[in-house]
Amino acid sequence: MTEIAQNIKIETLANGLTLLVESMPWLESAAFSVSVPGGCKMDPVDKIGLANLTCEMVQRGCGSRNSRQYVEDLERLGTDIHSSVSISHTSFGASMPAASLEKTLSIFSDVVRNPHLPESQIEDGRQVCYQEIRAAEDDLAQKTMQELRRRRYAEPFGRNATGTMESVAGLTADDIRSCFQQNYQPSGMILAVAGNVDFESLKNHVGQLFGDWEPRPPADVQETPAVGGNHHIQHDSQQTHIGLAYPSVPYSDPDYFLARGSVGVLSDGMSSRLFTEVREKRGLCYTVYASMHSMRDRGSVIVYAGTSAERAQETLDVTVEELLRLGKGIEESELDRLKVSIRSSLVMQQESSRSRASSIAGDFYHLGKVRTLDELTGIILGLTVEKINGYVADHPPRDFNVVTLGPHPLEEPSGISTASA
Repeated sequence: MTEIAQNIKIETLANGLTLLVESMPWLESAAFSVSVPGGCKMDPVDKIGLANLTCEMVQRGCGSRNSRQYVEDLERLGTDIHSSVSISHTSFGASMPAASLEKTLSIFSDVVRNPHLPESQIEDGRQVCYQEIRAAEDDLAQKTMQELRRRRYAEPFGRNATGTMESVAGLTADDIRSCFQQNYQPSGMILAVAGNVDFESLKNHVGQLFGDWEPRPPADVQETPAVGGNHHIQHDSQQTHIGLAYPSVPYSDPDYFLARGSVGVLSDGMSSRLFTEVREKRGLCYTVYASMHSMRDRGSVIVYAGTSAERAQETLDVTVEELLRLGKGIEESELDRLKVSIRSSLVMQQESSRSRASSIAGDFYHLGKVRTLDELTGIILGLTVEKINGYVADHPPRDFNVVTLGPHPLEEPSGISTASA
């Protein structure tokens, strides 16, 4: 057992399941995040959406509870639940009064170990997945960014977890059972808990729930090159959605926070460059932002702007100008504002057990360890203009992918280098 800064403890069971616990005794709540090592990258290429449908089905009755009893028992415990499927994981999360934690964990142990997967409810589950696909189709900004990730990352790392109407329509009960048997296992699973909890009691409880679970060898993931290039999605609309991406480093890279600092100057807050130059001074768009996007071994900077069709070309041109200007460096005042913003967000994390559970799970997956808030604060305070400018000089924005959605294609801005198809 490893102890970090007195309030974060890590315990790895013999079967490979890792328990992370952050004690927050000033709260009355607790929260947990269960990360199953089976995201949509494990879906067969002709069955994308399978992990998402399986995530829906494991919650339709488990252990001694049918679908209705599962919901009612969680409601009686005051538990707020959520689930999602990413490239790497299927995740289940819950927040609740601290006194309800162990009973809620007992229910979720049945979700990931003993689901019913009732064939009588597969069509109902499929309809839920259809609704998610339709919602993404109607959200034009999301549709733009999905296509951008598909072009930026190698298959299967640029996938959309929901799949398509056609791929989901073809999924069977056997497919769901196969997905569950392959992906739902303890080796590589992360259970992160934060809040007003007692570590020793929780460790014993988790051992009873999961300790006898036998691990299985993980399946291989076959990687093929990214689609690459730029793309326009034709859509009859008065708006245009613009997505750009360029290479960066993953969260595990020693230079990550230098990259994060440069992107923060672009996009953190109303004094950031993109907000000021593209939105406020010129009034070109209604929203614009840049963010770091990280997987375990690869990363990108993702940029989005939403604007009118008439101003789309100018919006793209000015946004690219600001991205390229970043390569010339940042100023001291910009870094000072960024440090205040990031430190404020870290302070806010200390008030949320749900936020901390998610954060420590992500840290462990990417780093194999958990950074404390004090450690993160030290990293942020240690950023300097000289270090960030040295990083952006060596890693200027380049090799872009550009995706637009709207009534007309846009011209490639001058001075931009694009990633090849």
